[in-house]
Amino acid sequence: MPAPTPPQPTPPTGPSGRDPHSHADRAASFDRDAAVYAQVRPTYPREALAWLLPAGARDVLDLAAGTGKLTERAVDLVDNGTHVVAVDPSAAMLAELAARLPGVATHRGTAEAIPLGDASVDAVLVGQAWHWFDGDAAAAEVARVLRPGGTLGVLWNDRDGDVDWVARFGAILHQGDRLEPDPGRPDGPELGAAFDGVEAGTFRWTDRIPAGALRTLAGTRSYLLTLPEAEREERLAEVDALVATHPDLAGRPDVDLPYVTYAYRARRR
Repeated sequence: MPAPTPPQPTPPTGPSGRDPHSHADRAASFDRDAAVYAQVRPTYPREALAWLLPAGARDVLDLAAGTGKLTERAVDLVDNGTHVVAVDPSAAMLAELAARLPGVATHRGTAEAIPLGDASVDAVLVGQAWHWFDGDAAAAEVARVLRPGGTLGVLWNDRDGDVDWVARFGAILHQGDRLEPDPGRPDGPELGAAFDGVEAGTFRWTDRIPAGALRTLAGTRSYLLTLPEAEREERLAEVDALVATHPDLAGRPDVDLPYVTYAYRARRR
């Protein structure tokens, strides 16, 4: 008789019962600390939004809008007559968005099932989220809701790892993370025949934050949100040690966190 198959170990899960190495669990983790996410996550450079949004857009969708970091930029940039709508699967994230941007309509929904009508928007924006989608299904849904000639704009903020302390910060965040790096960069999303070729743009900028906020920022990463609590606290303690000892951080009340924003745009045929 063949030897019995030994039982497989159960992967450790975080306090919410989510597996830090599960793509689906990671994607669903952000509602744990929506208010903190809204406070410390970076915005997006205005120049990137100006590059992504087509001239004369009257209806703009922020897809996977979260707490509205990208939504807020879109609202600030577009004309007063432009209608901006936000879609996200998390009620907690949308509640934060609605509190900050009460004039923006919000809908619960996913990139694979967008709760909007056919040919209803001129632009779809996706910030820091395309890697969580089923790419083929999302591309088809975006094509469905876009008007012919409309634009899909996808962008990510990446920390600038050419700076020593930023590289060390990133190493702490991603130690043992099997899902890093996020797919989809630097070549951009695969969109299929409904779109023209993808154009790429790169934008460098800095976000000035309190040095102590690096710990809080680290805690909003999906990997740390899903780690078992003891491991999560170990990582956050390493961030504290970095802030206390690195010569570019120690004793400074505020720091400039450099980012590279990778942006991609494609026109709906």
